[in-house]
Amino acid sequence: MSDDFHVFDTTLRDGAQREGINLTVSDKLTIARHLDEFGVGFIEGGWPGANPRDTEFFQRAREEIDFRHAQLVAFGATRKAGVRVEDDPQVAALLDSGAPVITLVAKSHVGHVELALRTTPEENLAMVRDTVAYLRAQGRRVFLDCEHFFDGYVLDAVYAKQVVRTASEAGADVVVLCDTNGGMLPAQVTAVVRTVLADTGARLGIHAQDDTGCAVANTLAAVDAGATHVQCTANGYGERVGNSNLFPVVAALELKYGRRVLPEGKLAETTRISHAIAEVVNLTPSTHQPYVGVSAFAHKAGLHASAIKVDPDLYQHIDPALVGNTMRMLVSDMAGRASIELKGKELGIDLSDDRALVGRVVERVKERELAGYTYEAADASFELLLRAEVEGRPRSYFQVESWRAIVEDRPDGTHANEATVKLWAKGERIVATAEGNGPVNALDRALRVGLERIYPQLAHMELVDYKVRILEGALGTGSITRVLVSTSDGRGEWSTVGVAENVIAASWQALDDAYAYGLLRAGVEPQD
Repeated sequence: MSDDFHVFDTTLRDGAQREGINLTVSDKLTIARHLDEFGVGFIEGGWPGANPRDTEFFQRAREEIDFRHAQLVAFGATRKAGVRVEDDPQVAALLDSGAPVITLVAKSHVGHVELALRTTPEENLAMVRDTVAYLRAQGRRVFLDCEHFFDGYVLDAVYAKQVVRTASEAGADVVVLCDTNGGMLPAQVTAVVRTVLADTGARLGIHAQDDTGCAVANTLAAVDAGATHVQCTANGYGERVGNSNLFPVVAALELKYGRRVLPEGKLAETTRISHAIAEVVNLTPSTHQPYVGVSAFAHKAGLHASAIKVDPDLYQHIDPALVGNTMRMLVSDMAGRASIELKGKELGIDLSDDRALVGRVVERVKERELAGYTYEAADASFELLLRAEVEGRPRSYFQVESWRAIVEDRPDGTHANEATVKLWAKGERIVATAEGNGPVNALDRALRVGLERIYPQLAHMELVDYKVRILEGALGTGSITRVLVSTSDGRGEWSTVGVAENVIAASWQALDDAYAYGLLRAGVEPQD
């Protein structure tokens, strides 16, 4: 990619400061590979010398990753006050990291210089000048992060700009203006960046925190004002409420600004990379994240569906495929005919010529949702309902004669959970019993024990999530209960729903649907 514009990722350093994220060296290496594959220009790996984990990361990254698109960046501080740059061990650790690019953090807020560094404004400028020049002399490319720049600019604009000018004249390729406290708004960012650019002539970057919910907007505002280097984190991870989110920033630059910032074809990997990194950090991907969330192009209102049936662009700002996402039609009691027809089309069922059938499905969905079911979160249960209406009968792979779950409380404080199911499949009566770590798990195992011989496809299925919600009412523990079950066959996941006054009965309904859908998905024909 051209050096005219930088996409700089700091997930491994700033993003790792998010509460709940604790990355191992192996985690960091995996994320670095994902980011390089995505095509960012720079990956800030951490602060070598500040902690052993980051030092090890740089050593292993040099040996284990063949970067195709990104350059690895080491982060550190300018020399300490009163210490020769050649004698500062932190500066030496930056060189020892082997990273071709080094980002230095420096104070640009005169109050922080005097209170945090406990030095003079003049010595702070010397620290910047000496460290940048020294690292450049060692053959390293240098970026300088002006910490608390915008707040410092409000306090003393002359000094804040002097730090920028000093770094640039000493050889820093980019001087990054940091909204460290995240308190700025887009109009403020635009005005400051434009003025600093005009007054210093330095190449400027932007680093925005999201404390006002404006990090992405502030980043794009800085670009509007002339910044050519954006610092972001995957999924907006970062300290407090987070940083500017890499994926909406990149998507906006490519799709809204028409600026090429990723290698050809990589924008379509946006959703996959976002979710892959979320898996590594062990945080559930945000369903409502712009561009990459599963709800980013999900439509629920019947009015929207009617328009989308004519032209998807009427209610979508881009084609979801551009960022590797897909349009989804949600089925709920808000659904109209268009919603059902589009959902059927999504499932490969053409309903356009049967208005009576579509009407029955609409009414059936509204009736069921009134009773507590939810189909926008249980696509598999909806598909079974739809196919039952289309085919004139439910998909039947087995008939249940009865089921029973027992929880035994023992004197030693332990519990035993046992379930028995009696059912018919392919003309054969089956009685199966199993134990589990809870009554639902015991029922799940008993069902498997009874059916796996007849339907070996069930061996590949497992329950991966289980949610219970008590629906609104005044009956307390006797209220209606809704259960959502997610099941996987190793190739994908699907969700099913059950509703009953008894949580075990609701769970059984969801399990019944889960196995029926799994067999449908596996191509198994239902029994007569």
